[in-house]
Amino acid sequence: MYTHLRLFFTTALVAATCLLNVPVMADEPTQHEAEKVVEGINQAEHKIEHNLEESEEKFNIGQMIMHHIADSHEWEITHGMVLPLPVILYSADRGIEVFSSSNFHNEHHEYNGYHLVHGDAETIVPVDESRVVYDFSITKNVASMLLSAVILILIFTSIAGYYKNSKGKAPKGFHSAMEVIILFIRDDVVKPNVGPKYEKYLPYLLTLFFFILVNNILGLLPGSANVTGNIAVTMTLAVLTFIVVHLNANGNYYKHLVKPDGVPVPLLLIMIPVEIVGVFMKPFSLMVRLFANMTAGHIILLSLFGLIFIFQSIVIAPVISLFALFLNFIEIMVAFIQAFIFTLLSSMYIGSAIEEHSHADHGH
Repeated sequence: MYTHLRLFFTTALVAATCLLNVPVMADEPTQHEAEKVVEGINQAEHKIEHNLEESEEKFNIGQMIMHHIADSHEWEITHGMVLPLPVILYSADRGIEVFSSSNFHNEHHEYNGYHLVHGDAETIVPVDESRVVYDFSITKNVASMLLSAVILILIFTSIAGYYKNSKGKAPKGFHSAMEVIILFIRDDVVKPNVGPKYEKYLPYLLTLFFFILVNNILGLLPGSANVTGNIAVTMTLAVLTFIVVHLNANGNYYKHLVKPDGVPVPLLLIMIPVEIVGVFMKPFSLMVRLFANMTAGHIILLSLFGLIFIFQSIVIAPVISLFALFLNFIEIMVAFIQAFIFTLLSSMYIGSAIEEHSHADHGH
């Protein structure tokens, strides 16, 4: 749309300039002068189209966005600064092979019989198509998850050590802030929704909340990985909640699936499939909600920064930068909200599955 508008306004400007250059005293433009005007407009159109084509070839905003939000076998911290990651492959004929992803930095992106395919997602395939290879590489998302795990271990060992050495004293600073968050999750999210047996599920739900929160915040840093914007990660988290729910569900929960209370027998043919579909729709909604919200935020921010390179104007850059800064603050809030919602809904699903009475609403 921007290309068409730019072409229209530039063409109009060239046409107006050419017309104004016609002598004012002339009553009627000659045929020769009219041809010159048309030729000037055509030349300007061709020049604009050529410049736009060159600009689009130099910068492709779609490729730029996908490059930043997709997983990769190397960690690009900034342009020109790349951290190679270990490639771990297993095949029946060669066994386990470990080497650096920097070995693919050649003209054909090949090394030792393997080819690195660049696309919406990077994949390593054997040059010999008859071979079967399993990829267990440490990709950018895996490295970021390991980093978040280290951060969480350091945070909570520090908190545990502080409380152990400061019994009877009020926490201060960072430890005080963490206490507020932990008590909020326990008292306002887990306890009301899970019920009296909440302590059994509190460690899982706290881990879930802080894992999502830390990865959401890390994903907002420049050069970071988009972990919670990867649907495989959000699917794993949703499946974990699904497993916890159904391993701990009581008889009332399963009875409700095959014989909902108050439903006439003829309607059971409709309600039983609906209830079974609902069982799988809960983890599906958890997966898609987190994935879509975090990915959308990254795409919007990257699109805004891409406009700077499309317009190539010193006037546009400060405006877009300020707007992007404002959206970054919104994204920080979204990072907390999405972690909270995922934990809240997981608590509700667990609570509805372990309720003792038979009139459970099962999260509906």
